[in-house]
Amino acid sequence: MAKDSKYLDNLRHSCAHLLAAAVIDLWPNAKRTIGPSIADGFYYDFDFGRIRISEEDLPKIEKKMHDIVHEWNEFTGKEVSKSEAKKLYKDNPYKLELVEEFASEGQKLTTYKSGDYVDLCRGGHIDSPAGELKHFKLLSVAGAYWRGSEKNKMLTRIYGTCWPTKKELDEYLNKLELAKERDHRKLGKELDLFTFADEVGPGLPLWTPKGTIIRDELETWAKETEKKWGYVRVATPHIAKGQLYEISGHLPYYKDDMYPPMEIEGENYYLKGMNCPHHHMIYLSRPRSYKELPLRLAEYGTVYRNEQSGSLFGLLRVRSIAQNDSHIYCTESQAEAEFLDVLKLHEYYYKILGLTKDDYYIVLGLPDESKRDKYHGDKELWDKAEKIMRSAIAKSGIRLKEDIGGAAFYGPKIDFNIKSATGREFGASTNQLDLYMPMRFKLIYTDQDGKEKYCVVIHRAPLGSHERFIGFLIEHYGGAFPVWLSPVQLKVLPITERNIAYANEVTEELKNQGIRVELDSRNETLQSKIRDAQLEKVPYMLIIGDKEQSKDKVAVRLRTEKDLGQISLEKFITLVKNKIASKSLDL
Repeated sequence: MAKDSKYLDNLRHSCAHLLAAAVIDLWPNAKRTIGPSIADGFYYDFDFGRIRISEEDLPKIEKKMHDIVHEWNEFTGKEVSKSEAKKLYKDNPYKLELVEEFASEGQKLTTYKSGDYVDLCRGGHIDSPAGELKHFKLLSVAGAYWRGSEKNKMLTRIYGTCWPTKKELDEYLNKLELAKERDHRKLGKELDLFTFADEVGPGLPLWTPKGTIIRDELETWAKETEKKWGYVRVATPHIAKGQLYEISGHLPYYKDDMYPPMEIEGENYYLKGMNCPHHHMIYLSRPRSYKELPLRLAEYGTVYRNEQSGSLFGLLRVRSIAQNDSHIYCTESQAEAEFLDVLKLHEYYYKILGLTKDDYYIVLGLPDESKRDKYHGDKELWDKAEKIMRSAIAKSGIRLKEDIGGAAFYGPKIDFNIKSATGREFGASTNQLDLYMPMRFKLIYTDQDGKEKYCVVIHRAPLGSHERFIGFLIEHYGGAFPVWLSPVQLKVLPITERNIAYANEVTEELKNQGIRVELDSRNETLQSKIRDAQLEKVPYMLIIGDKEQSKDKVAVRLRTEKDLGQISLEKFITLVKNKIASKSLDL
């Protein structure tokens, strides 16, 4: 049996039909809407009226699905007229809306039947539902607006997953349990890394001292790395006149994602939604020569996005975003090499953090030519940018997928998608080779012949936003960060009160060596102190008792529960500093 993506889509779409059949059997007055397959599963949206469905109902629905599927030998498709479809769904306003929409677009109207269940559907099913729909699980219940609009009614969405074999289903469910254990929102609270406050506002994270250490370590690393790679740092304000964003075209094309303007001295100012227009003004601050190019301007700039409240999700989707951002100004002949270096820089960061080539890939966002009015610029520029980007991607050897309709409004772009140890995929960074903005801003340089030419702009942000990337790292490491990123790198644990003085000396020496250390001098048992340090996922514990004190040594225990035995403090400091300097993933 083929198990390619098309087969899985058909399997899961068929299971969505089975879910709907079970729901209608249990709640005959429920109104069906749509039930597509999605990554790793499916969902179906229902209007239950005044009835409230919860996850406690899922086992009952699952049992009904297993009972029904024995009678489902095949899916039978049938083309119906608009009047037939409207008669069939006369009591379902959602299906009637779809019938009107499909008919107005000239689409064929088809229904698919299996057993006694009939649904309006374009098709895409398996051949033998009774034999193939065996390994499924309903996962959760959530609210979802009809057609994704807050102006419409809130429906009940039931999520599920379905796999060809029990082994694949069990493996996926195990991954879900791991993801639940490693959820960055849960670990962020337990490890005291960040918080949110109603008084501040949704989507506006507040970083605690420990979380700020992780932010600072990443930022320092990026700044040091980018300095070596030829970047120079700039800083720009958090607001700007609307005029700037009119030049860039973000007004009106991006207006819905920006906060409403504030009036200052009779002019409209906007919170910065992106750094690029500000960087362009730095480029324009004086004449530029080809001898200065490539010019790589980098900034950890905070930007603000007016995300809908329903889409906010921990650190992964926020309204205040600290971006690892840069804009590279270069000649057209330099563009491919510069773009390739951007891809290599991504790989450098990912390798240090422990990701392999199997853990990430590139999504090339291309325009939907049927909706060309959504985009700025002429097709010739777009095609040229796409050609240069494709060539660089091919030379990088990084896996590539295409997304028609995923382009920015002013050019094709690429996104790096990365996968954590839980299997969850994250959109990590967006990068673009831009031939259009130089024309809008008149970003020119003088070439060796004394002629003025437009430069090429490369937008890049390898670590994306601090917020999303740290959310990814929390889940990827399960909160057990490498020692260089750990907020507390080690704890000193004196066994008795008489060992506290020596433990203080050890702690002070470690602090003097630049190591992040805490002394646990509480009147608790050693086992209790060790347990607490492990719950905090501290990499090293230095246990100090009478034997260690008498020999001027420390006993080293790892959070993995491995004991390194007694060691001199000097030797231990050298070991830890080497791990930090090399950004080792091992303890």
